[in-house]
Amino acid sequence: MDYKKAPIEPAPFNWQRIEHQDMKVKDWIVPQWRSEKKDWEVVLLGAPLSRSSISVSGASEFPNAFRQSWEKFSTYYIDEGIDIRELKVADIGNVKMHFTDILRSHQHIEDAMENVAGEYPNALKVTIGGDHSVTAATIRGLKKVMPEKKIGILQLDTHLDLRSTDEHGPTNGTPIRQLIEGRVIEGKHVYNIGLHGFYNAPSLIEAANDYEVHRIRLKELRQKGIEQTIQDVLSVLMEQVDFIYVTVDMDVLDIAYAPGVPASTPGGMRSDELFDILYEVGKCEGIGAIDFVCIDPTKDNLVQATVKTTTYAFLTFLASFYQHQVKKREAL
Repeated sequence: MDYKKAPIEPAPFNWQRIEHQDMKVKDWIVPQWRSEKKDWEVVLLGAPLSRSSISVSGASEFPNAFRQSWEKFSTYYIDEGIDIRELKVADIGNVKMHFTDILRSHQHIEDAMENVAGEYPNALKVTIGGDHSVTAATIRGLKKVMPEKKIGILQLDTHLDLRSTDEHGPTNGTPIRQLIEGRVIEGKHVYNIGLHGFYNAPSLIEAANDYEVHRIRLKELRQKGIEQTIQDVLSVLMEQVDFIYVTVDMDVLDIAYAPGVPASTPGGMRSDELFDILYEVGKCEGIGAIDFVCIDPTKDNLVQATVKTTTYAFLTFLASFYQHQVKKREAL
């Protein structure tokens, strides 16, 4: 990738792939600038922006905290008895942010994703936020590369993110509405899972109804079951769209499991439920991109529980993606 043309800074850690029987994630994911390979199956991009957050947020610090956590994790997934080291994952680096101009920072993210999607069209794109406003920018970038394709969204979130763009602008409370009003996606192709409690005002429910956004409350998810719910949602989306984007706002978790998010709430999802959801999602061949947003290391506890939980969620998704998609392609 030509970094002079793309608003991307190389990954900040000078790691090299080290083959060892007991491989750590930090020795597995390769900084792209250290390699001439082009056959990446997964490309990772950091979007360190949090000035656009409604709540005070240090989510801009997460991409690097995420990378630092890799030394705590192995590539071996004992739950399924698989080692994911053969999955080819490249770390593209972080999108360059303007110090004060939010709109310019969003444009940088959009341009960066357009560049990444154009250069690695067949790879899974993973964006590490940043607040939830980055999702609108990344999807706009993807849409530029595939203007004729319909994009569907599976959103794991406590909030609808349908606040008025007239009142709030391009904040982390408006990404879904931005995309709908910009005609990048259709509301009927959005499924929000994990809604609960007292965190969405009636005006947002009204907006969801107007835009035909599908809502699956946490209570409904538990009653129906994770496996069946996710299979049903993805089955419908696969029939309606050409490309599925998964966005994981970590505030979907209960505050006990994710204290380090800008809008932490009680009554949310357990971490094991999130892992089970992402493992089920990873089986779907229609998934083309995923992001993890709204993690604030500066608000996390001393043992960095939220950072580690996000890394665990990321790896769980990749384990499923590798086991059910990459290995299936290799067998053909």
